[in-house]
Amino acid sequence: MGLCFAVILFDGYDLIVYGAVVPALLQYQPWGLTPTEAGMIGSYALIGMLVGALVAGAVTDLVGRRKVMLICVSWFSLAMVGCAVAPSAELFGFFRLLGGLGLGGVMPTAIALTAEYSAAHRRSLNNALMFSGYPVGGILSAVLALALLPEFGFRIMFWIGALPLVTVVPLLWRFLPESTSYLAAKGTPAGPGVKRGVAAMFTRRHLVPALLFAVTSFFGLLLVYGLNTWLPQIMKAAGYPLSSSLLFLVMMNVGAAVGSVLVAPIGDRLGMKPVTAVTFVAAAVSIYLLSSPMAAWVMYALVAVAGFGTIGTQIMVNAYVAMHFPPEVRATALGWTLGIGRLGAVVGPTFGGFLLASDLDMEWNFYAFAIPAAVGALMVLLLPKGARAASPSPATDGTAVQAA
Repeated sequence: MGLCFAVILFDGYDLIVYGAVVPALLQYQPWGLTPTEAGMIGSYALIGMLVGALVAGAVTDLVGRRKVMLICVSWFSLAMVGCAVAPSAELFGFFRLLGGLGLGGVMPTAIALTAEYSAAHRRSLNNALMFSGYPVGGILSAVLALALLPEFGFRIMFWIGALPLVTVVPLLWRFLPESTSYLAAKGTPAGPGVKRGVAAMFTRRHLVPALLFAVTSFFGLLLVYGLNTWLPQIMKAAGYPLSSSLLFLVMMNVGAAVGSVLVAPIGDRLGMKPVTAVTFVAAAVSIYLLSSPMAAWVMYALVAVAGFGTIGTQIMVNAYVAMHFPPEVRATALGWTLGIGRLGAVVGPTFGGFLLASDLDMEWNFYAFAIPAAVGALMVLLLPKGARAASPSPATDGTAVQAA
């Protein structure tokens, strides 16, 4: 869980760092970016993540989680080097696209490994603890932007994003275990009529739930990446200085990290369906209220709730998927539902860029994100009932290790 936490921390940093540097990119005269162009570049990494999640989800149940994790972390670290040295906006966007391929493969792999090595009654909590690395990475990107952007410019932020190549990858190589369900299945041929991996996702048992989870992820990821990309600029447009705008990004990710860890045990006890619906509603209400001017401390509190209701909601959805699907197709299910759901992640930054470039009133910057949160809450009602503290599967009670 600690190794996956470290990977997801840099995954979160490398994605959210773009939102932290957008104000600096818009002021970088050699490139002359408009908000719409910056939004498009923000979507490039997410297009890459869509492809990366689909590919990694398809192959990880066939070649193992360990290989996929090592390749993906090395890949996105090298792409961050490319972003740091890119001489033009076009090449910068190209390297963000390449980086997304690796970033997309990391999430389903880390979630699947954490679920397999967790007791059934702690899966949601352990997933939230592991995935809290994502908002911690977001906090790190915003804090470092506050300290480094004024003096060193945006490139230093991407050099920092390349650190996993020399820090995390050696630890993964030495200590990351292989998936127990993969080891067990490797020496066990599938019986007649038994399907694994991608083929299993198109069976009657799994197809409809996978599609429903994908649509729910669409709205969750639209909110996560739309707000993480544009919140500093939205708050700046509302009259806040850059330093305060970046603090809003910090508070959003603090709310996500703390809120998801506190609420996850409730999901283990009561089931994921009611918990996920409530977090979506919290996002809709808090984002809507941000449209009205109020005391600064109230605004920071609402942004923290919005962070829990957006990033925290997606953490809950990921745990929901991991608890619903059996171990032999879990990583494939996560990869495909997250991959298809990443269409929302692609739409989010571009959507925010069009909003800021439009002539709509400032309040619509918030209304436009509150509406998808409300629709996401309605989508949760269609999801299958969440599991709670199910009996341990072979992949979690050690039987699969012995069989392997």
